[in-house]
Amino acid sequence: MKKLLLLTFATFYSLILLAQADSKSNAPIIPVMLPTNDIVKNISLTPNTHIFSSFIKKTDLTRTYTSRGPITIFVPVDDGYTDLPTGKLDSLSKPAHVWDLTDLVTYHAIVGEFKLKNLRKQINKHKGTATFTTLSGGLLTAKIDSNNNIILIDGNGGESSISQPDITQNNGIIHVVNKVLIPKKRVI
Repeated sequence: MKKLLLLTFATFYSLILLAQADSKSNAPIIPVMLPTNDIVKNISLTPNTHIFSSFIKKTDLTRTYTSRGPITIFVPVDDGYTDLPTGKLDSLSKPAHVWDLTDLVTYHAIVGEFKLKNLRKQINKHKGTATFTTLSGGLLTAKIDSNNNIILIDGNGGESSISQPDITQNNGIIHVVNKVLIPKKRVI
């Protein structure tokens, strides 16, 4: 009975998510993401996160994002790459730039399970902004804007908002964001 109820809820929740539309393209934000799947599986099943999904595979980070976790990952929608400089997306896809791509993909994740309420708690605890260390070792800042949205600020000052929060995975949480987060270049 519990399994039937869970399946019914998952189906109903999926239909609600499919009915939501991205304000730019009228495309569905998130199709079926099941909490029993891991991060990689759910991202690969989502039609508007193909770019990020392909980046995970190109960087060979599949084992990282299928690990037990918990991991909180901020996944940009495919439309979120439009603000990148011309040619940047193409160059990141080339084998010669695998380390830059790895840095970008791991910059979108933090260790631990941070639901929206946990992010808000951290922001309030730190008087309006909270800083998180990403898997890449970079810093990501979070704040709450005047519309009560959580805004992520990358190392270069670029801002991205969480458009679809708290998508539970069996190894963490996915928050869908509207733009790519760009790590600050480090001089070695």
